[in-house]
Amino acid sequence: MFIIPDNFARFIEVQHGTNGLAWLARLPSILATCEQRWHLKIGIPFSNLSYHYAAPAVRDDGTPVVVKVFSPTGEFALQTEALHLFAGRGSVRLLGDDPDNEVQLLERLEPGILLSTLKNDEQAISIAASVMCQLWHPAPSDSAFPSVLKWGAGLVRLRRYYDGGTGPFPVRLVEEAETLFAELSTSMATQVLLHGDLHQDNVLSNGHESWLAIDPKGLIGEPAYEVGPILHNPLPQLLMEPQPGRILARRVDQLSKELGFERARVRGWGIYQAVLASWWGVEDTGRLWDEALQCAELLAAIKL
Repeated sequence: MFIIPDNFARFIEVQHGTNGLAWLARLPSILATCEQRWHLKIGIPFSNLSYHYAAPAVRDDGTPVVVKVFSPTGEFALQTEALHLFAGRGSVRLLGDDPDNEVQLLERLEPGILLSTLKNDEQAISIAASVMCQLWHPAPSDSAFPSVLKWGAGLVRLRRYYDGGTGPFPVRLVEEAETLFAELSTSMATQVLLHGDLHQDNVLSNGHESWLAIDPKGLIGEPAYEVGPILHNPLPQLLMEPQPGRILARRVDQLSKELGFERARVRGWGIYQAVLASWWGVEDTGRLWDEALQCAELLAAIKL
């Protein structure tokens, strides 16, 4: 008997409708196939499930692993290719995959502490910067990975959705994000394969002061683009701090120094991606991600 949490099932139904319900109906048989194919026993799923099903498992020889079953988001192929290319450098290792059922067999990171749980934010940002440097891989010439330019269409869709306006988004902030994207995207440095979603809940400890990334999106762009998610996360915890604006300013300075990027570029990509993330909230759930928008405001207030 496999455990499929009710809140996860409801989320999948909301996200995917009848396709989601059909996938949920197939999920137990997919998990049973995983147990037979890879000679393992699947345990209780992780408590923070969102878009996909993931659970710890143990192989017959005692090796701890993770089984990740992708819901119908279309992300399986690119995430799997990204893990192949990263090959364990800064990322979790891919041990096997089942394209027919869109399943990944992954190494289990232990103790698996989330970077977001570290109390020392300066230390956490330094760890994230180190992971970034390990991850970046020369951009493959023949892949289907999206580019930063393609993701930039998000703000075009925002304008279209609000009939040329910005709806509940502050006009000034959207205009600044649009201007920054136009400037930054046309002056990018050498482009590489990025993680694409490197925030504090996607970096886990693997013992011996080692930290690795999970759940790469796979994106082609300049290295400086990678800083966006780590700047405006974790939310809402960041905004509950006494002076979140000071934290963001220090993060901009720290990432600029440790990664060798221009301070204006780090801040600029941070503003743009926080606005974009808030818009994705509208696309995914029907409401903007207000906390990300607040971070964009705070980043925009940082003086250069």
